[in-house]
Amino acid sequence: MKSIEWLNNSIRFLDQTKLPLSEVYIETSDISILADAIRTLKVRGAPLLGIASAYGVLLGIQNEIHSPKEKFFSAFEHAVNLISSTRPTAKNLFWALERMRNIFRLNSIDDPRLLFDKLKSEALLIHEEDRIMCEKIGKHGAELIPDGAKILTHCNTGALATGGIGTAFGVILTARNSGKNISVFVDETRPLLQGARLTMWEFQKEGIPATLINDNAAAWTIKTKKIDLIIVGADRIAMNGDSANKIGTYNLAVLAKEHRIPFYIAAPTSTIDRSIQSGEEIQIEERDVQEVTNGFGKQIAPNNICVFNPAFDVTPSHLISAIITEKGVLRTPFSDSIAYTVKQ
Repeated sequence: MKSIEWLNNSIRFLDQTKLPLSEVYIETSDISILADAIRTLKVRGAPLLGIASAYGVLLGIQNEIHSPKEKFFSAFEHAVNLISSTRPTAKNLFWALERMRNIFRLNSIDDPRLLFDKLKSEALLIHEEDRIMCEKIGKHGAELIPDGAKILTHCNTGALATGGIGTAFGVILTARNSGKNISVFVDETRPLLQGARLTMWEFQKEGIPATLINDNAAAWTIKTKKIDLIIVGADRIAMNGDSANKIGTYNLAVLAKEHRIPFYIAAPTSTIDRSIQSGEEIQIEERDVQEVTNGFGKQIAPNNICVFNPAFDVTPSHLISAIITEKGVLRTPFSDSIAYTVKQ
């Protein structure tokens, strides 16, 4: 399964809002359609957003490769600005756009056609690098998973969210493929149910034993099912290790501490934001209130009420046991291990 791919002059992606009932792919050469797909979560997951943003730049400029440079340059800026405006929290989206900007700056004297080819090569490289990073994250993380482990996870971190086997999901998959007997409990992940709709779908496809729980059952599940560890992904990591991830992640970290079990983050180093020192600086996206009051088209709350609907929360680094990256497993103090890792 390919969640996203570049096809000559268009992009093809799996519409994740249709899962698990149907697998619908959208193919488009229109950057505005891709931007809308990012905003509406047809395309989602921090690493996948990085890949999508790079491909989005290509969509935004490909019709101007025969135009004067000024028009080509203007199309590039418009494409970057449009994609930048879609979702504020996922670092990978902005990281990939900055890589595309660097290629543009370093080769701006080139003919637009040649510059486009270099930008396309960079976008394809970002996709391939993510696939490789997922494999490495899986390998490093699998070493932390004991045989017979019962694992709790949150939201979706598999192939649907990345360009490879996934981050936290990839760790679980790699552990299973190494012969370890594991089972997983999956938070439904309200309000959009990414755990129920997407993660359970992926575990089912991979044949990994998984049990869906409602979000409110996490503490009781940890206690009564004797969960051994919790592993999740991340959308942005500060230099001190504070990590933004899907809303509800912070809850799990607090529960892990109370029950004295490890709480792991699995994410590529592209998710680390070198410009911020702590989670206090992370911008948290707040989404449409109807995701809470009218979930999946059915009204479940009264009209004219106040709703708070943050898409993410920030887990303080002191609650995180380790951060699993493609470069290895980072331990506390995270300010030191992260600073060392990003310099490599």
